Amino acid sequence: MDDAAIRQLGREVIERESAAVASVAAQLDDSFVEAVRTLLECEGKVLVSGSGTSHAVALRFAHLLSCVGTPALFLHPGDSQHGASGAVAAGDVWVGLSKGGETAEVIFLAGIARKRGATVVAITEKPGSSLGQLADIVLHVTAPKGVDPFGMVATGSSLFNSAFCDAICVALLEARGYSVDEFGETHPGGAVGHKIKETDSQ
Repeated sequence: MDDAAIRQLGREVIERESAAVASVAAQLDDSFVEAVRTLLECEGKVLVSGSGTSHAVALRFAHLLSCVGTPALFLHPGDSQHGASGAVAAGDVWVGLSKGGETAEVIFLAGIARKRGATVVAITEKPGSSLGQLADIVLHVTAPKGVDPFGMVATGSSLFNSAFCDAICVALLEARGYSVDEFGETHPGGAVGHKIKETDSQ
């Protein structure tokens, strides 16, 4: 592969992934609204879980939820079988991400969450999957075909699902009336914290 081919391939990947991210907008339905309201009204904890690439998306989602006024933590589905599931309680909202909805550790944790009285939210391409059947709310989102190499390496689909989670975060931010000052209290460090302090001093 020569330099021009490498450059062209890179451009094609970016264009394909950009189109995939844009396509998620048309998939927001009543279940999206229901999930936002459920998270907004949660009186317990918000816990987010996923394995593999979904682990990375779930970890990012939990972090951003906390950044915008919805305290959340990532709960490792594997560790849940070794004591960590003790974090789940009635009144919590547990969000599980699984493309196929059949990841054993995620399903196991969903069962525990349901048994303990937590609200179970599934983000999956397969609403009829084991995870979907355990969920109180199913967020059915499907990344376009061809966005991932071999249809399995979750490059574009991870961006697609991250964008979907971002939409939830921003909806919650707006619904709460979450302010820059409140954000500054949770993010006092780094370049962001410095920028907020500069803005406040002007």
